[in-house]
Amino acid sequence: MVSLQEDRQEEAVCPICQEHLKEAVSTDCKHLFCRVCLAQHMEKALASGALCCPLCRKPYSEGVLGEGYICHKHQKRFQRFCEKSKCLLCVECLESPEHQSHSEPTIETAISHYKKRLTHKFRKLRKDIGKLQQLKAQEEEKLQALQQVGQLEDTSAEEARILELSKAIAQISLLVADLESTAKELDANTLTTASDLLKRSTPKNLDELLSLPAPAGPVAN
Repeated sequence: MVSLQEDRQEEAVCPICQEHLKEAVSTDCKHLFCRVCLAQHMEKALASGALCCPLCRKPYSEGVLGEGYICHKHQKRFQRFCEKSKCLLCVECLESPEHQSHSEPTIETAISHYKKRLTHKFRKLRKDIGKLQQLKAQEEEKLQALQQVGQLEDTSAEEARILELSKAIAQISLLVADLESTAKELDANTLTTASDLLKRSTPKNLDELLSLPAPAGPVAN
């Protein structure tokens, strides 16, 4: 049975972005917001020195964002993402010498940046899958033609190429699924996952496979 709170989260709309709640969090005054939306509001509110609910203006604490947004070491809200160390940083973490020379965008900027990169990569890989599927279909047609004319000694090479193409399609399809789902649900807690995904390799011979020439028809006896 779905609880009243869960049902409320599923149906409610975030007052900030006016869309269905994503990773709903509640302020101390019990108003619900998307976690990312409230984090962005909090960033601006802290700059002016007043951390108040966007709806009723009652004060609330940074801790409402949950453990994933609070630095365990300093008990401060995470504000930056260190791209080199792949970790979230609060204001006190930023003062550490080890991060002085690193690129450290705000969490919101990092989320936007990585979402664009993830989307660009999975769209490109989708096109690559389409090309590989076309090549596989061509190879299968050639294999069938060779079998029909009895050139069985030439089929092993075709079968090997078909298998190689099939493996590449399967590997890239899994990567595309991960990239797409991560881009859709990207938040502060999954920035490191996004960074790792962008570095996950495609088949080493992908360029070679994509440059395969169109297969010629079987040689007649």
